[in-house]
Amino acid sequence: MPHTLQEIYNIYLDHPEIVTDSRKIKPGCLFVALKGESFNGNEFAEIAVRNGAAFAIIDEPEYQFERCILVDDSLKCLQQLALHHRNTWNIPVIGITGTNGKTTTKEIIRTVLGAQFRVHATEGNFNNHIGVPLTILSKPADAEIAIIEMGANHQGEIAFLSGLAFPTHGIITNIGKAHLEGFGGYQGVVRTKNELYRYIREKKGIAFVNGNDELLCSLSEGMNTFLYGTEPEFSTTGEMISSDPYLLLTYLSGYNKTSIHTQLVGAYNFSNVLAALCIGKYFGVPENKMKEAIEAYKPTNNRSQTVRTSRNEVIMDAYNANPSSMQAALRNFAGMKAEPKMAILGDMLELGDESQEEHIAIIRLLKELGFVHVVLVGPEFVKANGDFTVFPDSEAAKLWIAERKPEGFTILIKGSRGIRMEKILEVL
Repeated sequence: MPHTLQEIYNIYLDHPEIVTDSRKIKPGCLFVALKGESFNGNEFAEIAVRNGAAFAIIDEPEYQFERCILVDDSLKCLQQLALHHRNTWNIPVIGITGTNGKTTTKEIIRTVLGAQFRVHATEGNFNNHIGVPLTILSKPADAEIAIIEMGANHQGEIAFLSGLAFPTHGIITNIGKAHLEGFGGYQGVVRTKNELYRYIREKKGIAFVNGNDELLCSLSEGMNTFLYGTEPEFSTTGEMISSDPYLLLTYLSGYNKTSIHTQLVGAYNFSNVLAALCIGKYFGVPENKMKEAIEAYKPTNNRSQTVRTSRNEVIMDAYNANPSSMQAALRNFAGMKAEPKMAILGDMLELGDESQEEHIAIIRLLKELGFVHVVLVGPEFVKANGDFTVFPDSEAAKLWIAERKPEGFTILIKGSRGIRMEKILEVL
C-alpha cells in the first residue's frame, strides 16, 4: 500500500471525496479514520470500505485490512494532504475570522462573489483543524475564488489554519469576548484573531478592514488594506437607514446612492454587508449584481433568522452567543418598534473566570433596556439571576413556556449552541 504523501495524494486525486463519518460513506470516497473523546474512526474503517469507500486511511495497525492506508496519524495526514493540495492552487483565497458574524459574513461574501464567479466556500461553520482541511480538499477544479472560514478557541489556532489555507486576502469581522476560557482572557482573543493579519502582512496580501473599528485599524496599520464603513474616504461607504426588523442600508458609489433591502435582522449586520460589498467591489462584481445578490440572501440555521409561528414572530439567533454578540442583539431588539417583546436567553459558554460577571452584566442590560418579559436558561444564568424567570436547561424552559402559550409577541431567542435554545421554538 502507498506510504509516501505523494502516493496518498495521487489516490486522493483519483478519489477526491473525503469522508470522516462512516455513516455518510459514498461510493468511491476516501475514508479518513479520525479519533475523538468518545469515538475511534479506526474501528469503522473496514465497514466504511465494505459500504463503498475506495480506501480507508487509518493510524492503528491492529485495524489493518486489504484496502487501508496505514499512517502515523490520520488527522495529520488529512492536514498534510490539504496543504499539498493547496499548493497546487492559483486562485484568490479569502481567509475570514472574527468573534461575531464570520459565518454570516462569509455567506454574504459567497453570495456576492457568486454573482460573478465560481466560488468555493466553507460549508456551515466547518472552520477548525478538521473543517479547514476538508474545505480545501473539497474545492471543485473549476473554482475561481475560495473563501475559507477560520475559527479558534485557543491561541495559535488561526496561525495554524492560515498555514494550511494560505489566504491571499483576509478579513476579521470584529474582535470581542468569546471563548475566554481557552484564550486566557480578552487580550488572548485579540492576539489570536490578529494572527490572520500577521499572516497576510508577511505574505504581502490584502486585508479588508472595517474602517470604523479602531482596534482593527490599529492592528492592520501599515498593511495593504481596503476600508469599508461610514466615512466617505473609505473604499466602500454605506449608511444604515433602519433595522426594524430587517436591515435597510444605502451603498454610496460616487454620486450614486443604492438602497439595499436585506432579509437580515439586526443593525449588527450592517458592517457584514459592507464587508461583502467591499470585497465584491474589489473583485469587480457589478453593483447591480451585488444588490440583487444581497437582497436575495436569506439567513438560515438560527443565525439572524426570522420565523413566523402561528402565534408569534420569532428572531432566531441561537447558533452562538458571547457577551458582545448578546449585547448587540439586545440593543437592536430593544430599538425595534414591535410590542410586546419577549427575550429568551441562554447561557454564554466558555467564558472561564469571567462567566458570572458577564452574565450579571447581561441581566443588568436587560433591566436598563426595560425588558419585562424575560426567560433565562442555563446554569450560569441560574447563578447570576436575581429578578427574571430562570431555568437550568432548555427542556425545563420549554415545558414552562408550553403551559403559558404566549401569543402576539415578538420574541428574541439567543444563546450558546450548547444550551440548545432552538428546542424552545417548538412551543412558540
